[in-house]
Amino acid sequence: MDNWKSYLNADPTEWLLEEDNPSVRYFTLLDILDKPGTDSEVLEAREQIMQKGVVPKILAKQEPGGYWGIPENFYVRGKYKGTSWQLIILAELGADGNDKRIRNACEFMFENSQDPQSGAFSYIRNKKVSNSKSSKKMKGKHVGGDHEGVLPCLTANMAWSLIRLGYLNDERVQKALAWLIKYQRFDDEPGKAPHEWPYKRWKRCYGERTCHSIIVKSLKAFAEVPENKRTHEIEDYIVKGAEHMLNHHIHKRSQPPIVGSFKWLQFGFPLMWNIDALEVLGLLTRLGYKDERMNESLNIMISKQNGEGKWILENTFNGRFQASIERKGKPSKWITLNSMKVLKQRYS
Repeated sequence: MDNWKSYLNADPTEWLLEEDNPSVRYFTLLDILDKPGTDSEVLEAREQIMQKGVVPKILAKQEPGGYWGIPENFYVRGKYKGTSWQLIILAELGADGNDKRIRNACEFMFENSQDPQSGAFSYIRNKKVSNSKSSKKMKGKHVGGDHEGVLPCLTANMAWSLIRLGYLNDERVQKALAWLIKYQRFDDEPGKAPHEWPYKRWKRCYGERTCHSIIVKSLKAFAEVPENKRTHEIEDYIVKGAEHMLNHHIHKRSQPPIVGSFKWLQFGFPLMWNIDALEVLGLLTRLGYKDERMNESLNIMISKQNGEGKWILENTFNGRFQASIERKGKPSKWITLNSMKVLKQRYS
């Protein structure tokens, strides 16, 4: 056994490789068994993602315009069945970003959610109606997302999803990443938020203290950028974001770290806008961190496995998705895979 596997009560790798969940099989081949992307098993599993399981079920419910449900209900009123949420799930499941249906969904979000002024993503569309005779052809058309409705967690989630689906080099994604860098706070003192846009609009996001969810979802997006393509600004964000979470020992509420704790110890998948300790551990270990301030959360994670080396799905939005993903209270291939990745990255 590899040294990191000594932390498992049993090795569940063969279970993860079963063909009933092609997405988990695909990532297990890549991330646990270290098979190259050109390996025949990996290529076959990638093809199966688009043909079997949750991904084709979601795509079967897509409307011809690239959206799900009512077009304008892509975020708030469409929770968690709207278009923005489907992109997050499809990206999590390793769907093929070259698929025309997925490209259409990505373009729908660019056209209906991204604020053309700032590059951030908004929860509502902006309807620009010009009285100019020369602009009559634009009358009644939607031109991006509403400037006053931009949300940092939505922007981070869309940036991450779009990168995973092949849009890393698209200038629209680069603009969203730049916005996250420009407006993120890392202080933890009350009353520090500036009073100008966008801080004054969203007190829950930019209010008394820095929102950890925004930091984590932004870290997730920046971790998806290959190292050789990370700018100095991205690297600086990663360092500040990682240090912020380490200062809180991953799951603690505020400083000093012994005071309070977040309810992040119930592991779920997919997390959408939520976060948990497993997601943070996954990000930090992927980024190469092996800090002692991670140990408490890491030990809690290890303790959650059963005698078969499997982890349970403790938190879920099933019933609100377009298609259910695993069952709450049952062994979860996703939680098990993500926990094994943390162990491998931390102890190998």
